[in-house]
Amino acid sequence: MTNTPLILNPAQRRRPDLTETRNRLRLGQSSARAQMQESIQIAQSPSCRHVFLKTDFEHALACAARPGIEALPLAGLAISSKDLFDLQGQTTAAGSVVLAQAAPALHDGPAIARLKAAGAIVMARTNMVEFAFSGVGVNPHFGTPVNAADQTLARIPGGSSSGAAVSVATGAAFIGLGSDTGGSIRIPAALNGIVGFKSTARLVPTDGALPLSTSMDTVCALTRSVRDAMLAHEILSGQRVIRSPSPLRAYRLAVARPLMQDGLDSGVARAWQHSLDVLRQSGASIADISLPELDDLPAINAIGGFSPIESHAWHFKLLQTHADQYDPRVLARIQLGAKASARDYIELLAARRNWIVKMEAALQDFDAVLSPTVPIVAPPIADVAPGPERDSVFFKINAQLLRNTSVVNMLDGCALSIPCHAPGDLPVGLMVWSVAMQDHAVLNIAQQIENQLSIYFKNNS
Repeated sequence: MTNTPLILNPAQRRRPDLTETRNRLRLGQSSARAQMQESIQIAQSPSCRHVFLKTDFEHALACAARPGIEALPLAGLAISSKDLFDLQGQTTAAGSVVLAQAAPALHDGPAIARLKAAGAIVMARTNMVEFAFSGVGVNPHFGTPVNAADQTLARIPGGSSSGAAVSVATGAAFIGLGSDTGGSIRIPAALNGIVGFKSTARLVPTDGALPLSTSMDTVCALTRSVRDAMLAHEILSGQRVIRSPSPLRAYRLAVARPLMQDGLDSGVARAWQHSLDVLRQSGASIADISLPELDDLPAINAIGGFSPIESHAWHFKLLQTHADQYDPRVLARIQLGAKASARDYIELLAARRNWIVKMEAALQDFDAVLSPTVPIVAPPIADVAPGPERDSVFFKINAQLLRNTSVVNMLDGCALSIPCHAPGDLPVGLMVWSVAMQDHAVLNIAQQIENQLSIYFKNNS
């Protein structure tokens, strides 16, 4: 698949990020209410078709007018919440019809509560892959949000945080709260040309979020910039990010070859290689390394990995009576977990622990690893639309999208996807990743990379 120039969707032309907008509010150049009105206008536009499952615009406008809200860290600006998180008084259905009549949540989940306390206003619940079980972004029940980048062809948004990504990429929301179990934040970030940060899982509580895999789930966010990702992470984790002014040459960076660079389509290959050239020219020292440990993953996950096993346990009772209401593709993946025994699961837990030890040893001399976030640009929705005749293509693309990102989840690590494509090309993501609890290093390195790429494209546009 090539990365030919496209007609950029007007909704995705460069919009101020949250940090810049907050500064404008504090200078009296706008207001939270005016910004909310703009967000609502975008949310109601054709570019956000199928993005939102439930909206509360009147309440959002009222909240934006509250005295003092602009002084809070998130300044009364609009955010969206994946339909995976508990919002008081609303049903959490996770993009399904199976849970449509479930009892409403009694309380906001911790992630939602922290964002609200910081001045965020949840304007809407976003569409998602049913039960978060795919990296493609298709939902047969509520329609599929269209990728924000291409005005000429409807392309997949990536998943499972599909609506969250499009809400940020179009400008409707400043932060899209989502989850990442195998790449569900970073995949749609890469395909839509925005930033997606997967923190170390233990740093943000998963309470109040419907689980896919209790071993792998991470609560995290999509944003318009790395500095916004830092801010969102501080609020979600309750920890201050230590910002470093160190240039890229101060960090030890690696590129893992060949597995994470195999099978790149031409657009991704061009953007990836060009990004490495720009970073090296800016003084970055990037070592090529071999990570044979990556070759062990197929054998470790031979029974399907954690997600089918743990999701099957959660869905077991629902499947007895409502299996016919599931997305058939999601159902097929969940039912893979029925084949695993308790012994299989215990051995998988042990194998993961041992693999993490080996990976941490292999990466101990580096601050972060760089790789393409996903090996392809967003394919057309028509290629993977619901229907058994397209299942083989769907599962092939799903596997391609998850290949690189899922490594970090298995590692219990942290990673950020940053846009690295030239203006006018289909979005491509560069992933900065490392082992657990290296979140600050990953964020700081990503910000330096963002700066260098921005300078390059500005000077060569």
